[in-house]
Amino acid sequence: MLDQGLGAIAAALAAGKTTAAELVESSLDAATRDQGPTAIMTLHAGRARAEAEAIDAMRKAGREARPLAGIPFTIKDLFDEQGHVTTAGSKALSDTAPAAADAPAVARLRRAGLVIIGRTVMTEFAYSGLGLNPHYGTPLSPWDRQTGRIPGGSTSGGAVSVADGMAAATLGTDTGGSCRIPAAFCGLTGFKPTQARVPLTGATPLSHSLDSIGPLAWGVDCCATLDDILAGGIGQSELPRDPRSMTFLAPTNSMLDGMDDTVAAAMDAARQRLTAAGVRIVDTHLPELDELPGINAAGGFAAADSFAWHRDLIARRGETYDPRVIGRIQRGAAISAADYIDLMQARQAMMQSVALAMRGYDAMLTPTVPVVPPALHTFDGDDDAYTTRNLLCLRNPSVGNFLNCPSISLPCHHPDEAPVGLMLTGLQNHDRVLFQVAAGVEAVLRG
Repeated sequence: MLDQGLGAIAAALAAGKTTAAELVESSLDAATRDQGPTAIMTLHAGRARAEAEAIDAMRKAGREARPLAGIPFTIKDLFDEQGHVTTAGSKALSDTAPAAADAPAVARLRRAGLVIIGRTVMTEFAYSGLGLNPHYGTPLSPWDRQTGRIPGGSTSGGAVSVADGMAAATLGTDTGGSCRIPAAFCGLTGFKPTQARVPLTGATPLSHSLDSIGPLAWGVDCCATLDDILAGGIGQSELPRDPRSMTFLAPTNSMLDGMDDTVAAAMDAARQRLTAAGVRIVDTHLPELDELPGINAAGGFAAADSFAWHRDLIARRGETYDPRVIGRIQRGAAISAADYIDLMQARQAMMQSVALAMRGYDAMLTPTVPVVPPALHTFDGDDDAYTTRNLLCLRNPSVGNFLNCPSISLPCHHPDEAPVGLMLTGLQNHDRVLFQVAAGVEAVLRG
């Protein structure tokens, strides 16, 4: 029942229709089958069972007031977890000491009673939107397993752990789409908050300028609940907005370029349903977005920030890196201090300009990714295909990171069809408003 959403699971626990122990056993069983051994790098079977038994005992005694207590979840391998080595999907950190304490984001989820089933595989150091990992393996998207499709990255194992019933939700990070891309490729909902909303302490950084922490789960309500916990709240969700009160800006820039027929058809159908429900969608060219490729041509914040963090580690253990990752990091060596200042100034100018252009709109509406998940084998020995597809997957979601705006991807495809994500990007620091809007959109798409 882990695919029923946090609210339904919490209600079943409260009514005695299931137990934490039963949920955990179901998760652990899924984690040992099919994609489980690849998606989950470290399985916490013993601890998870013990926590579940303790929670069940407290609930039976009437002493457990936390509604989410006992629900299984997973965490991305870049989060510190007390007593475990944080490898960030890399061999380069395998010799580091275990973490002395949980990352604040992890600690907040634990305090809510959620039970960590395990640590999930990811793109090495979170530096790709595809989800490939040559060290520990690449789990497959739940769609078209016979062909073998990529899961999206960098929160690849986390998305697959939810899609395959190993967890009700997962904790990820998003620097250029790392929550939203795997959500789109795995038929889930993924959220990226305004950066300062959730503390980044205890999470291995990719880019301190762009990193953010967010959840992937089965629906908007689940992500809203988890976001509130991650931001220090008690786990509140948001009521859906009336579609008739919504107005969306739909950029006609390059965010629509390269769309395959499946994504185009799903987006068109979604727009028709939203319009029929009373949503106003305005197609507009945003000239500011045309400047992004030039601004990031040398690698942008991700290359500069990551090189500053990795340079000593590369000097010691560079031979252990994924060649497709280390090459992107090393681009940062050529970015000067003056270049970096130019980047910061360009970012601030674009934030201000887009915020003005967004006046009167509730969100920006785009496809999350313009293509369905590519087959994994297409990247075998083909670095050009890797680079081209990676840039294509990152192109749309990275806009929200550059603008430091909250952004959410939710499914807009029919359940028996290829997964397609519809992305809503809101205004900076208006995260909870975006959840209200997204919940309204979700109700229309599911209705």
